[in-house]
Amino acid sequence: MQRYEIIANFARMAEAKSIETLSVTFTAGVIAGTGLSGAGPVLPFLLLSLLVLPVAFYHRLVRMPSAGSTAILALTFLILGMFCAWNGAQPGIAFRSFPEEYAGRAVERLRGLIDAIPFRADETAPLLKALLAGERSGLSRETTALFRESGASHLLALSGLHIGIIYLFFDKLTQVIGHTRTARVLRYAAILSGAGFFTLMTGAGPSIVRAFLFIAIGETLRLTGRRRNSIRVLSLALLVQLAVNPAAVRNLGFQLSYLAMAGIFLLYPILAKWYPEGSSANPLRRIWNMASLSISCQVFTAPLVWLRFHTFPVYFLITNLLAIPLTSMLMGASVLTVGLGAFGACPDLLIKTTDSLCRLLLTVLEVIASM
Repeated sequence: MQRYEIIANFARMAEAKSIETLSVTFTAGVIAGTGLSGAGPVLPFLLLSLLVLPVAFYHRLVRMPSAGSTAILALTFLILGMFCAWNGAQPGIAFRSFPEEYAGRAVERLRGLIDAIPFRADETAPLLKALLAGERSGLSRETTALFRESGASHLLALSGLHIGIIYLFFDKLTQVIGHTRTARVLRYAAILSGAGFFTLMTGAGPSIVRAFLFIAIGETLRLTGRRRNSIRVLSLALLVQLAVNPAAVRNLGFQLSYLAMAGIFLLYPILAKWYPEGSSANPLRRIWNMASLSISCQVFTAPLVWLRFHTFPVYFLITNLLAIPLTSMLMGASVLTVGLGAFGACPDLLIKTTDSLCRLLLTVLEVIASM
């Protein structure tokens, strides 16, 4: 009977409702295997994971029907994770996350399109290339220092925030297709193609890949009419990304990205409920929600940042409340500007708007940096 019970539990582990257990044990194995192979550093992320993961997944671990079977399953996925990490650390075993040749051509084409647009401000084109293509070499020292001193350096480093902004933009844009079954399939294909292209073009960094997996999983659930559970999406994305590329666990961007999302999924709903009931269109409620989102990310990521850099962004709340909305508007305008510019049909008003948003963002950062 024990053998059949173990087989039954393995089947349960394949179900979506048990993906948290599968993910947490596999991740623990990858972290342990990476540490044992000497490919670190992962100790700070491991210490934080020991605090974060049990809070998120304890109820899943204890709900398995048999303690013995649970231990066997957990040990199995722990060993699988260790093996994947060890295997990925061996010489001569490399993971190609994207076709470098095609990605390089695409990003060069994007830079050329941005340079061809007659912006008035000198910093507009370099800033757009940093936000859309991850190319920061054109930024002046003053601009780079401005982002650093205001605590907005994360806006220059391509991350899930950037692909998330572009995703929301295209999600709204494709709504004109309609909501029929055919239209939903077309939207699904368009959004995943666009997000996948951006991921490849910008180098497929760990935090960008995480965001793409979130989009792919979320859009698949929406297309199939299934309910989305944030923790399960996080767990599945973590499992898939580490199974394909276990070396990503050493990347600081990967660690911060998943910790930030854990904060959003676990702490943000609690903070958001503290605001009194009322209309969702209330401006004060929107400010509260944005502040809660920023605080949730910082609570989960600040310990790791302190362990690695011994620093803390003092004005993170003001920076995020002002700079992130402006960055979102700037990226939306820049996508339209570059897209229409590629066909030679970009109106001068749109170019001026993009210029103005760029200057406004830099002015806000100057004020924050001078505080």
